Amino acid sequence: MTFNPEELDKSAAYKLLTGTIIPRPIGWISTVDENGNNNLAPFSYFNMVSSDPPCVMFSTRRDNNQNKDTLNNVLITNEFVVNLVTVDIVEKMNTTSASVPPDIDEFELAKLTPIDSVMVKPKRVKESLVHFECEKIHHYFIDNDSNGGACVVIGKIKIIHIDDTILLENNYINLEKYKPVARLAGSNYGTLGEIFSIKRA
Repeated sequence: MTFNPEELDKSAAYKLLTGTIIPRPIGWISTVDENGNNNLAPFSYFNMVSSDPPCVMFSTRRDNNQNKDTLNNVLITNEFVVNLVTVDIVEKMNTTSASVPPDIDEFELAKLTPIDSVMVKPKRVKESLVHFECEKIHHYFIDNDSNGGACVVIGKIKIIHIDDTILLENNYINLEKYKPVARLAGSNYGTLGEIFSIKRA
């Protein structure tokens, strides 16, 4: 079967893309607004884009031409924190995906512990094993005349926090203890499962 995106309705395109581009890491993005109110939301359109300099990206939809709170906050403050999601906190992450008013603190909603960052204002999720404190260095709007499109945000990592319990010698990560969670399609998530190695050509 061959599909032309121009001829697909939006829900069909979404299902085909999120069902095939898997697994996707989850960027659990914490921000603050201009009044210092916390915001925390997960994004599966997320990944690393560079290690030198260390940079990550996330993308957020703009349904009905409206920015999500996360995007508004990043555009105003130029700062965000990426908290990575593991098996033991995936339910709390899911709680923070709810659409709530900007003055609702998702840390409180999901009973999570906010802790101070070192170089940026947004709080970190204490329960997460990995945090990247980031400064926005670029953003790009992908326009869609009928709905609002999306916005891609690239952040330079200012400081990396990794829990000692998952660190091995020579800066490797203990995957058995880390237990990251990946996004699939619909309400499905995945863990690492079987791991195999292939020597690079």
